[in-house]
Amino acid sequence: MKGSERIRTDVLVVGSGIAGLSFALKAARYADVLVATKKERVESNTNYAQGGVAAVFDPGDSPDLHLSDTLVAGAGLCHLRAVEELVREGPERIRELIAWGVEFTREEDRFALGREAGHSRRRILHAADLTGREIERALLAAVAAESRIRVLEDHVVWSLQTAHDPDSQRSRCSGALVLDVHGGSWIQVDARAVVLAAGGCAYLYRHTTNPAIATGDGIAMGYAAGAAVANLEFVQFHPTALFPAESRAHLISEAVRGEGAILRRLDGSTFMEDYHPAASLAPRDIVARAIDAEMKASGDPHVLLDLSTIPAERVAERFPYIRGVCLEEGIDIPADPIPVVPAAHYQCGGLLTDWDGRTSLAGLFAAGEIACTGVHGANRLASNSLLEAVVFSHRAAQRLRRDLVELTPLAEQEVPIPKIAQAGQDSNEVEGRIRSLMWEDVGIVRSDERLESARAELDRLSESPIARDGTGPGAFRARQIEFMRDVATLIVRSAQRRRESRGLHYTQSHPYRDNERFLRDTVLVR
Repeated sequence: MKGSERIRTDVLVVGSGIAGLSFALKAARYADVLVATKKERVESNTNYAQGGVAAVFDPGDSPDLHLSDTLVAGAGLCHLRAVEELVREGPERIRELIAWGVEFTREEDRFALGREAGHSRRRILHAADLTGREIERALLAAVAAESRIRVLEDHVVWSLQTAHDPDSQRSRCSGALVLDVHGGSWIQVDARAVVLAAGGCAYLYRHTTNPAIATGDGIAMGYAAGAAVANLEFVQFHPTALFPAESRAHLISEAVRGEGAILRRLDGSTFMEDYHPAASLAPRDIVARAIDAEMKASGDPHVLLDLSTIPAERVAERFPYIRGVCLEEGIDIPADPIPVVPAAHYQCGGLLTDWDGRTSLAGLFAAGEIACTGVHGANRLASNSLLEAVVFSHRAAQRLRRDLVELTPLAEQEVPIPKIAQAGQDSNEVEGRIRSLMWEDVGIVRSDERLESARAELDRLSESPIARDGTGPGAFRARQIEFMRDVATLIVRSAQRRRESRGLHYTQSHPYRDNERFLRDTVLVR
């Protein structure tokens, strides 16, 4: 390709969160690894994870209890074997994080275990209330010390490349086309295997706890290359984001309710007991819908999270980050209640994988939020996400070590540089329209009419190209909007197929669960 560079590597990892980095560290034991990330390495959903990681370390807990809690939250759609792998392998993967330098909060000689909604025991390991940041710090340090890992920051993966594999007589992922965002140059990466660990897509919604990089790029490019996606209708809304929740909202960890905080209406009355026996400790989907219903019934812009039942010294010790954020907004917890609203938080579906991280496209693996392993079912249990990332990235690295024997390098192919429209739809307008329609029509409460309206609008947005504004960053901006539009369409299509209400997918048109027809995954293949 004219004006481009070519890089050959054993493994290309797309994304630099907990799944991508932990996979890279494992794979570097037997292969050369290239990590491509579209932002600085520390900018990931992992870095914003406050609450912690769930695993069995308490003598009064057990893997069977963790499994049971996960299955209950998943509303019938969890894959049993995947959950069994999660809860049984989890403690060992946590020990590996500690070996890499992660420092979890301790009380004397034991982990300070927290409890969150849906958990029957205290099993949340945390580093104060900035667990994700601590994990990311340690993994980045470990990656920097590994000579077989090369990291490309500010590089966006434009598309995956596939080629015919003469040995297997089928299509195989053979690398990717990468854009240097600031330099404006193109890189053709030839890889024996590609691992997508590019995170989720909650930035598609107007109100979200995610950073602006969470646009579903990996889901879009994986689907375009031929990999199956599953369960994209199950978008988890975190019930308690700091109001006002514009742009990226500050998340108020579920661990706050685990320590005893109570949800209240603006008049001070409680309401969660009207929706679930566990009241403020009910599963996330129920809490988010309850808050949404209360706000619509009262017209109030938010509800209140009351921490007055938690001693002030405990709040200062357990939630220093949240306390600091609240003080910046003039809220002095625990004396003052926190105004909260739901915000889009986590994608429970994604690229469909087996228990070893392999997608339906040969040579392509997926791990972390981008993958649908079957662990979360229709609703993720709190703090299972970081655990899923390390457990299944480990399994993927173990599998790839065996698969690389057969994934021999394919013949090089020339990939044309994409043509990018100089004129077309304004990227800011299209992004704003996508985020608004997803919030209004494909949000916490849906209906057939709203979903069809969203589908029609997304079809209209697909009729003409996104205009490029500039060279490198401008091209990246246009491509990201295309990814957002494509993933939004996949979410709507998935939601339209599930004509029932289950877990995170609640539709007024079909308000009841239908186990006869829909006790199955929603799978889409290009």
